[in-house]
Amino acid sequence: MPYPKRKPPAYKLQVQEDETDPRLWHDVHGPDGRLLVFDDEAEARARLEALYPVLFGLEKYAAGPKRTRVIVIARDDEEEQD
Repeated sequence: MPYPKRKPPAYKLQVQEDETDPRLWHDVHGPDGRLLVFDDEAEARARLEALYPVLFGLEKYAAGPKRTRVIVIARDDEEEQD
């Protein structure tokens, strides 16, 4: 009996609004209020750069603390059924 193939990971965006408190990371939502989730990491990073060009650019040149990130999220079979 073959095991079901695992689904590839998805990616979400996070941003830190307050650089003085590293615990305050927030998920990035679209205009409709839904969480932005991507199937491709490169696409996620491009969208993060488009939404937060200044913060993203500062990190590129190590001109401050990291304030944007792309997070890998695992997909469950149950999620697909919802």
